[in-house]
Amino acid sequence: MVKDEELAHPFLLVEGVGHRFASGLEAITGVSLSIGAGAFVALVGSSGVGKSTLLRILAGLLTPSSGRVRLGGRSPRQADHQIGIVFQRYNLMPWRTVADNVRLPLELQGLSRAATRQQVQEMVELVGLAGFEQSYPGQLSGGMAQRVAIARALVHQPALLLLDEPFGALDALTRERMGQELLRIWNARPVTVFLVTHSIPEAVLLADEVLVMAGRPGTITSRVHVPLPRPRHLALQATIEFHECAAQVRAAIEGEGETRGKGAGGRGE
Repeated sequence: MVKDEELAHPFLLVEGVGHRFASGLEAITGVSLSIGAGAFVALVGSSGVGKSTLLRILAGLLTPSSGRVRLGGRSPRQADHQIGIVFQRYNLMPWRTVADNVRLPLELQGLSRAATRQQVQEMVELVGLAGFEQSYPGQLSGGMAQRVAIARALVHQPALLLLDEPFGALDALTRERMGQELLRIWNARPVTVFLVTHSIPEAVLLADEVLVMAGRPGTITSRVHVPLPRPRHLALQATIEFHECAAQVRAAIEGEGETRGKGAGGRGE
């Protein structure tokens, strides 16, 4: 549900968005939400529910079959605001060094190596990879490679950062560290963040608000505000407040599943 106060001056506005693929599969339907500038929002839901489809629509990589998306009042492809994207597979170019991978968005803007040298170096240092500028992706750990992907997504100073399960391929300890690194980077370089994740604890620890997507086709069924103080650290996960927020999100997901199950039973399926 879109809040009235957010509709007045929304940074990112999604109105009645649905998408049907050429195969006939309807992935999402009736998705509406509003996000203020500088917010950190997480989207959770079961696999196959349409989370990545929605993210790609927000990025302008897919055109919705119905509804509309407005970023600063314009469609994502026409918006003045830059968009950064990080996927689960960091997709670095193996023949390019760390610095050259980070530099890629600036090159696509037509900027020279000399003009971007300081900007790239500052971003490499921000993500904690100083000293690895001339290393190649094959020489990096998974966590380090994902830092490069985050640096690449932020180097052109986007207003919106989209993250699609960015830590899903990492082990549990590295994933926790990367979550903390993401918060550190977000505090240093404020940007509106939209994170897709399967992890309820990760969503609650990182975000200001957690959206729950459910159904097939998927839609937003719940919005859970996270009132936990910032800055946030891993120790926060031991608090009663954290567990209450996580329980709210879990209940929203499980409750939707139970509702669909009862409906299916009523139809004799």
